[in-house]
Amino acid sequence: MKSINPVTGALLAEWPEHDAADVERRLTRAAEAFVDWKTRPMAERGALLVAMADRLEAELPLLARTMTDEVGKPLTESVGEVQKCALVCRHYAAHAAALLAPTQVDAAAQESLVRYDPIGVVLAIMPWNFPYWQVFRFAAPALMAGNVLLIKHAPNTQGCAEQIVRIARESGLPDGCLQLLRVDVPQIAAVIADPRIAAVTLTGSERAGRSVASIAGQHLKRTVLELGGSDPFIVLADADLDLTVAQAVKARCLNAGQTCCAAKRFIVEQPIAEAFVRRFTEAMAALRVGDPLDPETEMGSLARADLLENLDSQVKRSVDAGATVLTGGHRIGDTGHFYAPTVLTNVPPDCPAAREELFGPVAAVFVAKDVADAVRLANDTDFGLAASVWTEDRDKARALVPLLDAGVVFINKMPGSDPRLPFGGVKASGYGRELGVAGIREFVNVKTVCID
Repeated sequence: MKSINPVTGALLAEWPEHDAADVERRLTRAAEAFVDWKTRPMAERGALLVAMADRLEAELPLLARTMTDEVGKPLTESVGEVQKCALVCRHYAAHAAALLAPTQVDAAAQESLVRYDPIGVVLAIMPWNFPYWQVFRFAAPALMAGNVLLIKHAPNTQGCAEQIVRIARESGLPDGCLQLLRVDVPQIAAVIADPRIAAVTLTGSERAGRSVASIAGQHLKRTVLELGGSDPFIVLADADLDLTVAQAVKARCLNAGQTCCAAKRFIVEQPIAEAFVRRFTEAMAALRVGDPLDPETEMGSLARADLLENLDSQVKRSVDAGATVLTGGHRIGDTGHFYAPTVLTNVPPDCPAAREELFGPVAAVFVAKDVADAVRLANDTDFGLAASVWTEDRDKARALVPLLDAGVVFINKMPGSDPRLPFGGVKASGYGRELGVAGIREFVNVKTVCID
């Protein structure tokens, strides 16, 4: 597996894939580690997570630079991601005991309670776009619940994967509790089928989610899937344009638009549509795109050449179908995988910009006749990860929340994940939840106990 700098094209490092013997050793080590780890007191597990948080913060410059070099996101964004990883470790270290405490229930027995016990070895298939955060937001609650982890990370972010394993080891996490599994797609089915694997979590594409769910289902294994999104950003006629436009640009272009819960379809009520589109287009065109190590850069490179080519193809096919490019619509330069921040209008309902996930800085704008039409447009997608509503009338926004097909709804704020709140989607965006109390209870045996 090769790590290639997306800005310069330079080979950063390469690692050999694990063969069958390597995989077997890791599965055996994980199963053995679980026997011990599940008996460790919650306070001991928490102390180790705090040690991991301390080390993440102490090594912030190195970790952030490794991510920027591999993914191409601005260094400031990489710094924020590492800090968020430390936050989720501290959160679950502090709260896991309460979230997983046995619950007393008034039932038929003299004493009835519900326990939350760990289930074993969890295989995590992780993406490249947030190479630290996606791992830690799953790992922190799963470890605190008493599970052990095998991480199959993306091929192009193996440098970040190695840093995660090193951080865990040097923080004192017992051998076998968090291991890296360097295998490619053809080997994954056999790993999932192995009886030592209790469950699978995946963050990735809809295609990958269907495949993993199918394999896991054949073996009756639990899965959590956080898949793609084509998230609506709904701008009602009374929205604060200054706030809304600024957040619209950030919501579309953070991490060069390579975010599952990024705003991708901008649905604007008719009375404010012309003003919003004009100001949004100007702001997108003014973004500083370039070297992610330059502190003045606002948007970096896409992570890989194939991602750039696919995004460009989606835009071209949308234009061929009738969409209008107001700004952007092309790659930037011959070096690196840079794509111009793009705004499309007059988007036909069946073109790629309307039906597919645009994993890059391309915004598709739709005009709604009224609020009901905005909801209809928002739900007119196979996806259902996150949605946002922008309005000065909070009561009106609250009334829309139950009408939106999404796992996450934010009002006057761009969607994101928070350790204290569950995160996940519906429809083709997957199922199950990460984070919050729901996240830490995904990979546990909810055990009923009755005592007479």
